[in-house]
Amino acid sequence: MTAPSEYVLGHSAAELARLNAQARLVEPITRRFLHEAEVGSGMRVLDIGSGAGDVAFLVAELVGEAGEVIGVDRSTEAVATANERAATAALRNVSFLAGDPAEMVFERPFDAVVGRYVLQFQAEPAAMLRKLLGQVRPGGLVFFHELDWGGARSFPPTSIFDDSRRWMSETIRRSGAETHMGAKLHSTFIDAGLSAPTMRLEALIGGGESASGPLRLMAALAPTLLPAATRFGVILAPGADGDPETLLERMTDEVRASNALIVGLHQIGAWAHL
Repeated sequence: MTAPSEYVLGHSAAELARLNAQARLVEPITRRFLHEAEVGSGMRVLDIGSGAGDVAFLVAELVGEAGEVIGVDRSTEAVATANERAATAALRNVSFLAGDPAEMVFERPFDAVVGRYVLQFQAEPAAMLRKLLGQVRPGGLVFFHELDWGGARSFPPTSIFDDSRRWMSETIRRSGAETHMGAKLHSTFIDAGLSAPTMRLEALIGGGESASGPLRLMAALAPTLLPAATRFGVILAPGADGDPETLLERMTDEVRASNALIVGLHQIGAWAHL
């Protein structure tokens, strides 16, 4: 598969731990999308860009012991972590491989191919998706869950959250990734030769004391993205830079003081059948 020259988030142990914490927050959203897409008992599923395995483990639960999930990721470190987690949980219906899923040879086609936060990091997402269709049986399911940074906002505006969102989004954009991949899923599916997908949108949202979810997702990205922001020359506004370890506290204090509403990144799901 084609991909940007740099995967800006990396695969360090700290980043895999962040992804695990992120997965716990967005898991209910992905679960609802998968349920509506009718991922269920007995299905054989290919999970691409598996990382530490969170989506694969969710899908393994949905397909049950009669089903099978194979997760694939380019990172050998991520695959090792995912396999270790599967062994610890004694899961027999899920396994992980390192490589390019579009180029790999499997013993038989899959009932579904799924992925979360994967297409945004591809230089040519429609071309990658088109290749993946060869891994899916006729009538099988194609499902992706992607982000759209354009939806995140605060009301009334809070400077630390809004400025943090701006520099993080700009850093990801300059890395070559797509910050509006969620909104582009419709055209990407069609360009890949699929029918217009069924789509759903959700977001973590909360005001005042209940805004911790979207704030934690944003603050957790800071340590990962700060080095890249420096390399790319992204300007950080006063209050949104400094020690990332205190960013969550500073954003929370500002939101509480203004009783603001925080809308997190838009979580967009899309699915279609071959």
